[in-house]
Amino acid sequence: MATGGATGDAKDSRGETPRSGLEAIILAAGKGSRFGGGKLLAPWGGGALLHGALAAAFAAPVRSVSLVWGADSNVAKAARAWAEAQGEAGRLRLIHAADFALGLSASLRAGVDSLPPDAAGAYVFLGDMPRVPHEALIPLAKALAAGAPAAAPWFGGRRGHPVLFGSDQFPALRALTGDRGAGDLLKALGDAVAKVPAPDDGVLFDVDQPADLI
Repeated sequence: MATGGATGDAKDSRGETPRSGLEAIILAAGKGSRFGGGKLLAPWGGGALLHGALAAAFAAPVRSVSLVWGADSNVAKAARAWAEAQGEAGRLRLIHAADFALGLSASLRAGVDSLPPDAAGAYVFLGDMPRVPHEALIPLAKALAAGAPAAAPWFGGRRGHPVLFGSDQFPALRALTGDRGAGDLLKALGDAVAKVPAPDDGVLFDVDQPADLI
């Protein structure tokens, strides 16, 4: 079930739209078992851990942000409260992945299925990555506009998040299974994936255990 909506295309600092019709998906449906539960609502930076991913997704050049929740309805409530406080409630869409227990791919499928039919592409953010540098987002959109099927930020020789997928990759995203996300798809695309340099390691930093919050 989805709520919310959006209109218009986000623009960069020069008033240019890198590619119209882009959307964002935040995967936030897991139980956070290794963390001990409640991970996305854990304190971080004066708010909740989830707030960092929300801030990054809304900073991207997108029309709407689809937050996929599953295990904890409080995650959806927290996202709605954050969006309302930021004046962004109209751009937030809350998507319930009823089959979230099947793994990350199920949440990703729910997110892709929720996108408007005219979506040109979608950023895929992870809810437990609070330090994604906003400066990396528009370069990803420009790489997609230049013809890449997907674009990913790189730092220290490693691929990070979010990954931006063009709409021609949506069928392949829907076909993924298990708890491995889109890694296999990116491997299959190989060198066609645009490697966009990231300004810092926030594209790699994620939270698995409470010690990661320190």
